[in-house]
Amino acid sequence: MPALFAEWVATADAVRATTKKLEKQAALARYLGRLDDDDLAIAARLFAGGPFSRADQRVLAVGWSALIDAIRERSGAHGDDIGASYQRHADLGDVAAELITTPPADPRPLALRDLAAAFDEIAGTRGSNAKRALVRALLARATGSEARYLAKIVGGDMRIGLRESLVEEAIAKAFGRDRESVARANMLGADVGETAVRAKAGTLEAAVFAHFAPIGMMLATPVLELTEVAKRFGPPYLVEDKYDGVRAQVHKAGGRVELFSRTLDRVTDRFPELVEPLRAIPGSFVLDAEVLAFRDGRAVPFTVFARRLGRKVVAADLRAELPATLVAFDILEHDGTPLLDRPLQERARLLRSLPLPPPLRVPDLRVIDLGPEELPAALDREFAASRGRGNEGLMVKDPRSPYRPGRRGMEWLKVKRPLRTLDVAVTAVEWGHGKRRGVLSDYTFAVRDEEGRLRNIGKAYSGLTDREIAEMTEHFLAHTVEDLGRVRIVVPDTVIEVAFDQLQPSDRHDSGLAMRFPRIVRLRPDKPVSEIDTLATARTLATKTGEGGSGSARPTELR
Repeated sequence: MPALFAEWVATADAVRATTKKLEKQAALARYLGRLDDDDLAIAARLFAGGPFSRADQRVLAVGWSALIDAIRERSGAHGDDIGASYQRHADLGDVAAELITTPPADPRPLALRDLAAAFDEIAGTRGSNAKRALVRALLARATGSEARYLAKIVGGDMRIGLRESLVEEAIAKAFGRDRESVARANMLGADVGETAVRAKAGTLEAAVFAHFAPIGMMLATPVLELTEVAKRFGPPYLVEDKYDGVRAQVHKAGGRVELFSRTLDRVTDRFPELVEPLRAIPGSFVLDAEVLAFRDGRAVPFTVFARRLGRKVVAADLRAELPATLVAFDILEHDGTPLLDRPLQERARLLRSLPLPPPLRVPDLRVIDLGPEELPAALDREFAASRGRGNEGLMVKDPRSPYRPGRRGMEWLKVKRPLRTLDVAVTAVEWGHGKRRGVLSDYTFAVRDEEGRLRNIGKAYSGLTDREIAEMTEHFLAHTVEDLGRVRIVVPDTVIEVAFDQLQPSDRHDSGLAMRFPRIVRLRPDKPVSEIDTLATARTLATKTGEGGSGSARPTELR
């Protein structure tokens, strides 16, 4: 008998109800271990947060307003009810669960396979009205509890304290497999559902690298003081400039070339001048890279190059003004061989053996083999030289390190701009004053706490251009959850980078912290909300800036 969605929901509720990782893992393992192959694949994908695998590039493309309309129709609630509920929960799934109190109009219970078929149909349907009808039909068969998770899945934000890595651990536990083997198979095959079935069958080792299914990009840890580097790993150190560009993962197989953003979205069409040079490189490969522009030998600031972002088609005159260069700094696969477990030094040699025609290049890689006493001064000089070339700062890497997709560790360290900054999500906006009285120019923003909830930490209104503010005003007007008059609560889908002088304890915001003299450095359309900074990081910065006064520092002070 096909598994019912209600059973999946009960397991999701159990995961959501505890903060203990082992309890989450056990609940998932018990449930997954009793499913047949078809239901197992569907359930695992849903727990990982989406209707489809990473290898499947389809999207539901259901807008926020369509989802709200479907919840309003199913619940009979008014717009004010939805706004008030969202103010309480800041989660559309919880809004749906609170407002939908009547039994389903369609008595047929939802099975997991019904959901999979509905998602297939929604993804394959064109036109917002047709999609709305399909979402309404799905909610018509859902209880309030089921509606909570349907809204979360369709809206693309599960937020139940469950990461894909925990799903991998539960799969390993359910079928008695090694956790690293499960993670590797999922990473290569880009389908946690297929991985679960392989784990059940004992065929994890047969997983192969799936081209054009982007994997998570390895992340670097910020370094607040240069003396910290030697505490993380020993010499030698590989050092390269940190470019202020757009992170990109390049896949090439046969004659096909695709570029993906750090949000794993396809962005090939944004950089058409890179396709033919990449196609000219022999063989298949997956590269980790940065896309940016150079002018007179110096990197063009991101705030300038960002004019190319957000456009499905980049006009020829803009391409001529800001021609894209791709700086490849790592290689993850070559001619069918995964390289993730190879040491960085070996991957770097292989990357540099590829014939990269302009505008493709590799960064200048320097080796520093010094002890902890001499290292900070050497890195300080490298930092100043990198800044002089127009770049953000330095990347300091362990040459022995494997590539760890989607993980932030101590094997890659980044020394960025001398000002303290945080990447945050905008949660509310306010109409400006004076010449900005007709635009939404004042932004309240948040970091994520340990449970993934957004916690406000500051408010800023300076740093963006008039053009950027006008464009963001249109966006926020279209993504308002509740209009409070002067202030609007908005969908938290916009990431900005904010600089500040100090972080200090405060009851002004629910994070328990407040910024002194915050200013917006730039919009971060390349960064997903899931990768904004955490409250733990902010608390660390508060301790650092509290000890030494101002959080800003000149390069020579980074020692």
